[in-house]
Amino acid sequence: MRKYLLLILLIISYPTWAVDPFEDFHEYGQLSDEEIHDLHKGEMLYGDTEFGFILSKGNTNSTSFKFKGNLYQDFEKWRNQFKIDTLYKRDHNDDTGETDVTANRIFLSAQGNYKVGVKNSSFFIYGDYEEDEFSGLDFKGTIATGYGSRVYQGSKNKVDIDIGPGLYRSVAADDSEASEDELDKVGYLVRIAMQWERLVSKRTRFNQDVSIEQSLSGLNSRLKSETALISQVIGAVSLKFAYMYRYNSKPEDDKLKFDSELSATLVYSF
Repeated sequence: MRKYLLLILLIISYPTWAVDPFEDFHEYGQLSDEEIHDLHKGEMLYGDTEFGFILSKGNTNSTSFKFKGNLYQDFEKWRNQFKIDTLYKRDHNDDTGETDVTANRIFLSAQGNYKVGVKNSSFFIYGDYEEDEFSGLDFKGTIATGYGSRVYQGSKNKVDIDIGPGLYRSVAADDSEASEDELDKVGYLVRIAMQWERLVSKRTRFNQDVSIEQSLSGLNSRLKSETALISQVIGAVSLKFAYMYRYNSKPEDDKLKFDSELSATLVYSF
């Protein structure tokens, strides 16, 4: 075991004292977000897509698929961002011979930022929609609007924050014993989102994204956090390690208040 650990450490540390074979490629993180947006200004779509696939055979038979997309549009007055996040997993039960779906989720969001005269400041409108087969809900969605600004800008760090009021709606799975008000819930909320990016090296960056939706109507409050380390592998392809944490103050039925997800995926930027 020690020999394998030593070999891994040698492979990881090798580029620090050898010639970097990717020196002529675009170095990940060399451009700031603003420089990337300026580079693509006026284009219909640009951004990155993220893929992950695991197929297990033997003692455990399962299939997992993960896809994420983060797309932008940057025009003179508006900067728009679109996100998609999907997860699908199914497991084969050797005892029964049946295959069961154990995860099936899709999340969509869109945000438009209207640029104001102050640099890195804007008014935004945000909306999201989520279907999760195992959440106890048919769907849930949020719409919010407010003000966004960069609260810190350093040589290696930048922090952006959005804050504003909004509306939340959730529709629970059909239950003949529940009333319509219990199934279909609408309430007011305050949404706060923070994006922190730190440049670790010329080809590696650290991202921390957090969003909080605090209910003002006695409904469930939500928190979503993604911690990620992204490093360029070659050209436009990068490797991403991420930890996702979700919290729901009032989950449906007997569901847990939180769930987490640890992933390693390939990211393609275009």
